[in-house]
Amino acid sequence: LSYISWAGLLARASSFQLHSPLPGYDCSGRSFSRSAPKLFGVISIDESTSRDIPTMEEWAAACGVQRADGFQLSSEDEYGQNIGVVTTQDLPADSPVLYVPEQMILTSRKSLQEIGRIDAAEKRLVSGKAADHVPQFYLFLKILLEYEKGDASPWYPWLNSLPRYYSSGSSMTPFCFECLPPLASYLAMNERIKFIQFFQALQNVEYMNDGIKRNKELAKFAFAVVYTRGFPTPDGDFRIVPLADMFNHGTETEIVSTYDEEGNYCAYTSRDVPAGSPLRMSYGDSTNPSSLFAKYGFLDETAPGTFCKIMINRPSQELINMGYDHSRMLFYKDTGAVSEEVWDVLLFQLLENNPDQQVLYQAQMNGDANTKRSIHEKYYPQTYAALQNHVDSFLNDLDVLSGKAAGKDINEHPRLPLIMGHNEFVRNTFMAVKANL
Repeated sequence: LSYISWAGLLARASSFQLHSPLPGYDCSGRSFSRSAPKLFGVISIDESTSRDIPTMEEWAAACGVQRADGFQLSSEDEYGQNIGVVTTQDLPADSPVLYVPEQMILTSRKSLQEIGRIDAAEKRLVSGKAADHVPQFYLFLKILLEYEKGDASPWYPWLNSLPRYYSSGSSMTPFCFECLPPLASYLAMNERIKFIQFFQALQNVEYMNDGIKRNKELAKFAFAVVYTRGFPTPDGDFRIVPLADMFNHGTETEIVSTYDEEGNYCAYTSRDVPAGSPLRMSYGDSTNPSSLFAKYGFLDETAPGTFCKIMINRPSQELINMGYDHSRMLFYKDTGAVSEEVWDVLLFQLLENNPDQQVLYQAQMNGDANTKRSIHEKYYPQTYAALQNHVDSFLNDLDVLSGKAAGKDINEHPRLPLIMGHNEFVRNTFMAVKANL
């Protein structure tokens, strides 16, 4: 996310007529109360619950949200669970698309100011090596507190519009992890561990209603909301922007998100967008769909490639300098091409205890392409054989993983189809590489 002034954007493109919130909704956010609220209605967190999108859109408009002509929420599945944004009109580059007032935005910084620091909970997170996620924890608490208020919460219409079913790593079962390749399993398990740390830290929040803080399914819901709908900002905050959280991910994006000096949110087009097109933003590096799969629970089939799955525990700095990185060591699904970093790392490993290893390394560090090429040509048969063996071995591993899922009850393991889809994406990519070797 970048910061530009909304006024500056308006100077470059057509503007919205900004107005104050309309009567009938409390859009300002109520002050935090440690006393249990009187509940008139609470949202259901049952995974089959329908999403109430129309009421949320009415609430957003009443609170001052501005949308470009043509901005439309659209269901991408027959059940109305996967909602995205499309435009029904042509939008030139730099056109304002969405404006959300600051008072509607949920942030970790405002949540901490409202709730106050909880030392015992923070210590639990720090002890679990989750200190970097303390800001998200306060936003997690904010979601739980607003849930507890029921329809007395200013954010009730938004909460009731959210999905209840998630497929991110925090929602997976132990059997799910057994069916995933090593990297995807590791990343998904990390999400699960992070949720467990949050749930344990939640038990140290003394003022929280016991019925809330001991409800693990509710905690999973709040955790998923924070991590699938929130994003960090350059100033260290972590924010969820209602309605803007409906922008789906795309390898090719149409939307850029910004905040003005008052903290209001604005999205504008990054290029000309024809009518009928989706409006998408980037959730992260599209060269590693396994990371997006573990964190967000979807398979990015538009990704150009995937990590080559050469897993090295605790890689040395030399290996990192040679290019060992999940976002750089790539297999490309359409062409079967292999990134240069894969060849470099494989050769560096093969040359262990060989004087040419340091020659290769120095050529890499000095940008000496001719020397690198010469060493690669010298050892090409060995490097080729190593890569071919890795591809064949991994394809055999995928067969074993698919065998584990065969015959399992989808009702008992509803995330298995997505997991098998992820594995099939990887398989197709590896088959393309195999055919190209």
